[in-house]
Order: sequence, then C-alpha cells, then structure tokens
Amino acid sequence: MPISLPKPNPRVRKILARVFVVVLVAYLAFAGLVLWAMRQPPETFGRVMAKIPGPVPFLLFPFETVWTRARAGTLRVGDTAPDFSLMKLDKTARVQLSELNKTQPVVLVFGSYT
Repeated sequence: MPISLPKPNPRVRKILARVFVVVLVAYLAFAGLVLWAMRQPPETFGRVMAKIPGPVPFLLFPFETVWTRARAGTLRVGDTAPDFSLMKLDKTARVQLSELNKTQPVVLVFGSYT
C-alpha cells in the first residue's frame, strides 16, 4: 500500500514559493557582485572580498572556474603589450612601458627567480 503525503495547504505553498524567490534573488545578487568584482582591478576586488566572510564565495559557486575565466584577458602571442607604469626599485620615479619602447626595444619577462 503506497504511502501518500498530505498536500501542503495553499498558504504554506505560497510562503515557501516567496522564500524560494527571495533566496534565489539574494543568491543571484551575491553572485553578480562577486563576478563584477572579479572583473575590476585587483585593488577593487580585494576591497570587495575583504568584506565577504571567509569561505562564503567558495562554497556558493564554482569560484576557481569563474575566477579563471574572469581574469583570463584577451592578449594572444604576438599582440602588443598593454601600456603600464611601475615604480622604480628606489622609488624615485615611475617607468612607463610606452616611453621605454620609444627609445629601445623592451623585453617583458614574467616569472619567478626564486
């Protein structure tokens, strides 16, 4: 003999539907905030993530996959490097790539030497 569960009363179903919609909207808003922050400069991303408690974004959606796609960039081999400036080691001035490139070829090496 199959067991049949009683149908929830229409008022309870309506309340549950509203709770579901509120939770879904909150989740989408949170995910949108994190996705927006990922596409910002690192300083902005850091400020946003500093306000989010611990492991919350890592538990709520596939953070690493989203992070990899959001920060991938569009440069390909052979593209011109985007212009940027960096502070000299002695902090006396800033060096800009476009200025250096006007007078001499520039080689950019990214990696760790430790």
